[in-house]
Amino acid sequence: MSSLIAWILRAIPFGTIIMYGALGETLTEKSGNLNLGVPGIMYLGGFAGFASAYYYEKLSANPSAFVCVILALLCALIASALGGLIYAFLTITLRANQNVTGLALTTFGMGVANFFGVFILNGASYTAAPLAYKAFSAKIPVLSGLGVVGEVLFSYGFLAYAAIVLAVVLHWFFTRTRAGLNLRAVGENPATADAAGINVTLYKYVATCTGAAICGVGGLYYVLDYNQGIWATTGQIEALGWLAVALVIFTTWKPLNAIWGAYLFGVLYWLYQFLPSLLGVTVASYMTDLIQMLPYVVTIVVLIVVSLRKKKENQPPEHLGLSYFREER
Repeated sequence: MSSLIAWILRAIPFGTIIMYGALGETLTEKSGNLNLGVPGIMYLGGFAGFASAYYYEKLSANPSAFVCVILALLCALIASALGGLIYAFLTITLRANQNVTGLALTTFGMGVANFFGVFILNGASYTAAPLAYKAFSAKIPVLSGLGVVGEVLFSYGFLAYAAIVLAVVLHWFFTRTRAGLNLRAVGENPATADAAGINVTLYKYVATCTGAAICGVGGLYYVLDYNQGIWATTGQIEALGWLAVALVIFTTWKPLNAIWGAYLFGVLYWLYQFLPSLLGVTVASYMTDLIQMLPYVVTIVVLIVVSLRKKKENQPPEHLGLSYFREER
């Protein structure tokens, strides 16, 4: 039982990271932009949030946890939104290739974060922002102490619950608001949307920058909660960014699906560590990487199933250029 609970406690925070990335990319793709720069944007958000919290803790005589949270969130949102603005300017205004620009943005975001991270590390392999970690990982009072139920459901930082709320809000936005319906129209057929009086360029810019900001929160959550407030020059955020892009496809561009899809990915990712102990078996070390491929394998299977079913509501926005997933007309 303890191994199962530990599995869940590891899978849900992991799923929260990629849920933010997937929700942000879903918003971007609904506007007709395929941003493959998600890993780089998550890097920018994670580093900006960590750096602001780290220096605030270091330079302040009596740092406040509340100020630390607000500062980290604002810096993460601004830095990642600027990354989205760069992508939007290049692809929307200058008409640059979306795939090439996105991949370049991934490299750019990683490079910027690791370059400036060197000054914070100052020769060390890692450094930490303990107050920020304590604030972002704080459990829900009282409820988190309700035995197994409290441990499984109420023992996460506030951003884990904010991700679920965000998914519900995005679903409502896409299906119940005029702006959301206009955004979907822009993604499906920008020429028709323009003829209907919708400002296509404005919608694309806002959706891309907002989506990037949401992705950046995923990077922030990784550094200041999941990774215990520690910054190190590793490539883990990049791997999670690509997994978030895969999750967008897995959830068929539906925000509500991102909730259970992200947690499923988390369960599958940590399968190698907890399932052997639950089943009482031993897994060879060389099998670990193969087992960690399961989320990607599941995504490929979903792609195949979706392409065979050809349901219009499960297809990507037509203007993304992924025409081979769409129903033939």
